[in-house]
Amino acid sequence: MIKYKRNIIEMMADKGLTTYIARKHKIFTEAQLQQLRTNKLVTQDVLDKICTILECQPGFLLEYEFDEKNKEFEEMISQYIKK
Repeated sequence: MIKYKRNIIEMMADKGLTTYIARKHKIFTEAQLQQLRTNKLVTQDVLDKICTILECQPGFLLEYEFDEKNKEFEEMISQYIKK
């Protein structure tokens, strides 16, 4: 499962970009901000904007965490890939 390592809303606010400013100037929609608030992944385009604002790489924001869904997928796909 891919998840955020950091609170992106707080990080943007530290740079001076509050959610109010982001909505007012149409940088992000309310739906996109809500995705960030609830730790839902956003589109690549939104992630690109975030990385530009925060001057960082996606790996600074995201991490892969193994979970049960990954285990089921790994078992299913293992017949097709070499380990």
